[in-house]
Amino acid sequence: MAQRELVERARRGDHDAFAELAGAAITRLDAVARLILRDRELARDAVQDTLVRAWRDLPGLRDPDRFDAWLHRLTVNACLDLTRRRRRRVTEVEIDPIREFGIADETDVLALRDQLDRAMARLEPEQRAVVVLRYWMDLPLPEAAATLGIPLGTAKSRLHRAIAAMRLTIDVDERDTVFEGGPVA
Repeated sequence: MAQRELVERARRGDHDAFAELAGAAITRLDAVARLILRDRELARDAVQDTLVRAWRDLPGLRDPDRFDAWLHRLTVNACLDLTRRRRRRVTEVEIDPIREFGIADETDVLALRDQLDRAMARLEPEQRAVVVLRYWMDLPLPEAAATLGIPLGTAKSRLHRAIAAMRLTIDVDERDTVFEGGPVA
């Protein structure tokens, strides 16, 4: 059954149609939430909040063809709401490999993932959200901005600042690694 038809049925109160829509999206929503929140349990809470909001607000969705983008926006907003309420940073994150590497490259991959994890940890949740939508979800920046409900210029600014902050973190980490033995004469 087409997604549009499922959305239309769910808008009329069909629980089974909504369950099918939610089942198809839950893995993606959970991955986005974990990358933004950096905590598995908080991510599950955010996804649950998202699905509750989606069920409650689905009759107001104007364009059923934008259901996925709408769900992503609800997820990002739920993550940011949780972050604002908690006001603490969690250091756990799981990042799935983007491509397969040979065994010889495994140490390098782990080091790169560790650097990326530390760099992402230092970002504000709003910056992490833009990075996740743009680079992990591979959304064009205008669509990421629309998903976040922010102007394109704001999305560009957040992404620019996030990348600059990540580069700075990685540069500092690399310098610290080089100079671990003490000051160089």
